[in-house]
Amino acid sequence: MNGVIIIDKPAGWTSHDVVNRVRRILQQRSVGHLGTLDPLATGVLPLVTGSLTRLAQFYTTSEKTYEGVIRFGFATNTYDADGDPLEPHVELASSNHMGTAETASRGDVGTAAPGCPSGRRPDLNLDTLQQLAAKFHGLIEQTPPPFSAKKIHGVPAYKLARKDKEVILKPVQVEIKEFVILSVDADRARFRARVASGTYMRSIAHEMGQLLGCGAHLESLRRTAVAEFDIAHAHTIEEVETIAGNKEQLEVQARACHSDRSFAFPKGKGSGVEEPAVLDPQLHALKSRIQAGGSDGMQDLFIHPRQLLPQLPSVTADDATAARIRNGRPVNLPELSRARQVKVFHGQRDLIAIATRVAGTLFHPKIVFPNE
Repeated sequence: MNGVIIIDKPAGWTSHDVVNRVRRILQQRSVGHLGTLDPLATGVLPLVTGSLTRLAQFYTTSEKTYEGVIRFGFATNTYDADGDPLEPHVELASSNHMGTAETASRGDVGTAAPGCPSGRRPDLNLDTLQQLAAKFHGLIEQTPPPFSAKKIHGVPAYKLARKDKEVILKPVQVEIKEFVILSVDADRARFRARVASGTYMRSIAHEMGQLLGCGAHLESLRRTAVAEFDIAHAHTIEEVETIAGNKEQLEVQARACHSDRSFAFPKGKGSGVEEPAVLDPQLHALKSRIQAGGSDGMQDLFIHPRQLLPQLPSVTADDATAARIRNGRPVNLPELSRARQVKVFHGQRDLIAIATRVAGTLFHPKIVFPNE
């Protein structure tokens, strides 16, 4: 089963939890994800199955879109709602992209527990936060959270942080293409962001709290898009389980029935006067829709292969060309002479290769996706 399925990840699950669950549901060992989500976060988690796990290399730098809520008033050790509140103390913001003069002039900038270092609650309004959010646009230097997968001498930072060991991470350059404060309600601000790969929204929330002098953390986060995959394409775990379960039930009943829908009695048992076993009417209708590729079919769970990697043109190979490609041999594709890479299909849905132009109209299959 080769494909890409978008899961709406529930809160409290790790990305690996989702992968393991889908492996069991689909009875498919080869399942991976295209970009992890923190346990607190929900939303778009693209999963690749079968030989299409090899597509992961094309999504390592994918743009991501988020919606979420920042809570002001105290910071946490994880920079999100899963962590413990930090003790009140003054700690100047270390955002290299802000400059030190602005922060050093404020004696009350810190990572505060409830009440803030100065004894006041944050005075939040939409205009102030929108102006502050504008400082995070573009290419900035960002320090990853101590509880992150960033490695220090080969050891993930979160493993050191859990042992209360010192975690010193160097700032890295990230790109924030959009960061908008949508509304403010008491000590919470709702936002939308569109960022390049490697950006931590937790760090943005933490830094905003430092700059305001009251502390802040990421209370909730929902990923609404990754690359070409949108939340509208997503399915819940329950939906996948239901459809996969219905398909399995159909297969079991189909094996137990003759073509005339009568039950296949073991030899010497049963009689012709007994009522024949038939498919449940709802399952019978479901079977018809599955066979037709309808909305209740397993096929409908997966992104149509032609929607994958929209930046690459597609070509449909005939039988002879497809055979050459499946054997790793170069082929001529004159209609795509200007493309650097192309998606090669055999039929409408069978993605068989990603081919790279080597000279003129000659393309060599860089990645071949065998049928599984």
